[in-house]
Amino acid sequence: MENSQTTFIRLADEAFLSLGSEQLAYVKSINLPDGAHAIGIFSADGKPMAAAPSIEIAQALIRQHDLEPALVH
Repeated sequence: MENSQTTFIRLADEAFLSLGSEQLAYVKSINLPDGAHAIGIFSADGKPMAAAPSIEIAQALIRQHDLEPALVH
């Protein structure tokens, strides 16, 4: 019988934040400075990238840039 052990490696905060950075973009509801409602598009490390008027348009924009959208609640 094999002896299987799991080894965990602690990631530095910067390394953890970069996970998914080239595959994912996050979307969440935001309020713009003028008070208008929009859907914000954010990189995996939380940097704002764009805003769209609807979730459908936000997802289309994300996919146009070869990324997968992920919802943030």
